[in-house]
Amino acid sequence: MQVGFIGTGLMGAPMVIRLLEGGHTVTAYNRTASKLEPLQEAGVVIASGCPLGIAASPAQVIHSSDVILLMLTNAAAIHELLLTSTTSALSGRTVIQMGTIAPAESKAISEQVEAIGGTYLEAPVLGSIPEAKAGTLLVMAGATPQDFDNQLPLLKAFGPDPLLIGPVGTAAALKLALNQLIGGLTTAFATSLSFCQTYGVEVDTFMQILRNSALYAPTFDKKLTRMLDQSFENPNFPTKHLLKDMALFQQAAQAEGLPTENITAIQTVIQRAMAQFAEADYSALYTAVQQSLPN
Repeated sequence: MQVGFIGTGLMGAPMVIRLLEGGHTVTAYNRTASKLEPLQEAGVVIASGCPLGIAASPAQVIHSSDVILLMLTNAAAIHELLLTSTTSALSGRTVIQMGTIAPAESKAISEQVEAIGGTYLEAPVLGSIPEAKAGTLLVMAGATPQDFDNQLPLLKAFGPDPLLIGPVGTAAALKLALNQLIGGLTTAFATSLSFCQTYGVEVDTFMQILRNSALYAPTFDKKLTRMLDQSFENPNFPTKHLLKDMALFQQAAQAEGLPTENITAIQTVIQRAMAQFAEADYSALYTAVQQSLPN
C-alpha cells in the first residue's frame, strides 16, 4: 500500500517515521519545506516539484497514494491543501484525518470526499511527541466498521489498540472533550500551585498530598517542573494549539446548548499566556496565573 502523509510538524514527523519503520512506502508533504529534511534523510519520499525550500503542491502525495493521512492544524488547512483543485484525485482513495477539528467540520469534509468517490475516516490521537515516537498514541476512530477494519493495520502503526468510537464526528467530539480537559486540568493545577505558593505552603507538601488523593492526575507531575523552572521551550503541545482546541470545544458545546462559562474563563488565562508563549509548551499558562498575583 502506498501511503501519503500531509502535515509533518511536531506530531506528523514522528508518525511518518513510525510508518516507515513499519515497512510502508511514504510520500510526504509539508507547507514548510525545511521540516521535510530529516524525513528525506530517513528515506521518506518527498513530493516532487518541491525542492527543499521551495513551495509546492501536495498533488503528488494524493496521486501516488492509496491512503492519505492528514495531520494538519485545522480544517481551513485541510480545505486549502486537499479540497481545492486536487479534490477530484481523491476518487478511489482513502483519507484519514488525524488532527483536531470540530465534529461538524469532520462531517463536512467526509461528505466532500465521499461525494467524489473517496473514503473518509477520522482518527485523532491522544498523546504527544514521546508517544508518537514510541507508537503508543491512543487512536480514536470515527468511521464505518468496515472502513475501520480495512485501515486497522495502518492505524496500529501509531498505537497498539485503535478504538472505533462510532461514525464520523464521534471521534472528533471525543478528542475535543479530552483536549478541553487538558486546558481545564492544567489551568486548575497552575492556580492551586500558585495559591499554595502565595500562602507559604511548600510545593513538596502540596504534591505529596495531591499524589495520594483521588484528585491526582499524572499530567500534574509532567508539567510541574516546567512550571517551577518556567521552562517552556521544545513544546509537546503549543499554547496556541490548546487555545484553538478550547475555542472549537466551546463552539461545538454551545451548538448543543451546553454551558461553557468555565471554558471562557480558561480561554482568558490561555490568551494571557499567548502574548509571550504562543509557540511554547502550554504549561506556560502558569505564567498567566502568576502575572495576576499582586507584586
